[in-house]
Amino acid sequence: MSTVAASARIHPMAVVEDGAVIGENVSIGPFCRVGSKVVLGDDVELISNAVVTGRTQVGRGTRIFPMAVIGGDPQSVHHAGEETTLFVGENCTMREGVTMNTGTVDGGGTTVVGDRCLFLANSHVAHDCILGNDIIMSNNVMLAGHVKVGDRVILGGGSAVHQFSRIGRQAFIGGLSAVNYDVIPYGMLNGNPGLLGGLNVVGMTRAGIERATIHKVRRAYKDIFEAEGNIRTNAAALRDEYLDCPEVMEILDFIGADSDRAISSPHRGKA
Repeated sequence: MSTVAASARIHPMAVVEDGAVIGENVSIGPFCRVGSKVVLGDDVELISNAVVTGRTQVGRGTRIFPMAVIGGDPQSVHHAGEETTLFVGENCTMREGVTMNTGTVDGGGTTVVGDRCLFLANSHVAHDCILGNDIIMSNNVMLAGHVKVGDRVILGGGSAVHQFSRIGRQAFIGGLSAVNYDVIPYGMLNGNPGLLGGLNVVGMTRAGIERATIHKVRRAYKDIFEAEGNIRTNAAALRDEYLDCPEVMEILDFIGADSDRAISSPHRGKA
């Protein structure tokens, strides 16, 4: 038996399977399908022809547009039908044709999407991805499995991200770019293969980061990527110099963290 709040509005031509949990003021339009293990938080809207399936939880105020499929099985040859999950935060928007998959057992079992994220038409979030808050994925962006994306990242249309890659907070990925390696926080990456083209200064300014701090981050960027030697070695050597700048320390911590991928740089073949 489904648990449906009294204030929910469900079109008579929608299908809500037994077991689903439907919150207050939820709106489910015609030809939508909601699976038996789905939880829709208060004020969620499924406009029409949308599918929410699997063990999926959708946070308050999220809107899902036609032809989106949220919570489908992972597209992994290793998936053998195990029950895994998808968690979507509050006030997200999934435009037409967006797809998001649940996790895999080997990848931790859960795909996570934060709050206030915008997914434009036909963008894809694969199994075991971990996304932060306030992310924008433009049309046709593709995230492979196990990708991690930090808060306030913007991915331009048609860009693609290699599995197990990390994209740091407030990075900007240009349209049609191929993200083969990790992208530092505040980095700006373009091209195929993707190369760092500097810092996302516009995004940093819009986030309220002071000009003096941006200059510090620029200087650190040059010391990391333009000096002789290995990127990770250069970054480690800067820690004492920038202890008073959280933004630089965030970049240094990102570079120093364990990862399956190399670090994107302005130079091909340098990692």
